[in-house]
Amino acid sequence: MESYSITERTRVSRIPKRGVYDKAQVHAILDEGFLCHVGFVIERQPYVIPTGYVRADEKLYIHGSAASRMLRTLDLGVEICVTVTLVDGFVLARSVFHHSMNYRSVVMLGTAHLVSDREEKLDALRRFTNHIVAGRWEEARRPTDQELKATSVLALPLQEVSAKVRTGPPLDEEDDYALPIWAGVVPLRLRSAQPVPDERMLAEAGVFDTGRLSL
Repeated sequence: MESYSITERTRVSRIPKRGVYDKAQVHAILDEGFLCHVGFVIERQPYVIPTGYVRADEKLYIHGSAASRMLRTLDLGVEICVTVTLVDGFVLARSVFHHSMNYRSVVMLGTAHLVSDREEKLDALRRFTNHIVAGRWEEARRPTDQELKATSVLALPLQEVSAKVRTGPPLDEEDDYALPIWAGVVPLRLRSAQPVPDERMLAEAGVFDTGRLSL
């Protein structure tokens, strides 16, 4: 079983038994998610920006406008902290104190670099697109040179990485198990609703198959 090396910055100190460093488990969490939060500091001012991402082997790609202050700043070698969190359920205990959530989260630390190689950049954009809808890159119009120039892609090597996972029922105080209060887990799942077609869509475009969504 291959794992990420534990560093002082990635070691889970709060409830260490929930810490996960196994690469397969970390990759599974990242591949299921769509949204990450990127934290960084500019001139002593901290920022946390939500953005889309995709994983490719041992890299995490994020992208956005080439004019984005975040992307331009991160390319300067600023240290960043990227987090991804999936909420699996509300954990309802018999006491308010022991209410919790079942979740899977990943924290990634390091510095990102701008992807300048055209083929790697296109491959990253293909992965972004198909991560949302399988096969979408192959059916939609590809980016023009101007659109490609207006888009920046950053790659963060997955080196300092850890995950934290909570599963299972509530953990109440022993005396509280005698209280006649409902307790347990309310599972949560992210799922799509009925697609709403664009009013200018051509009739021959057909019906969208929601089975292609990665949900």
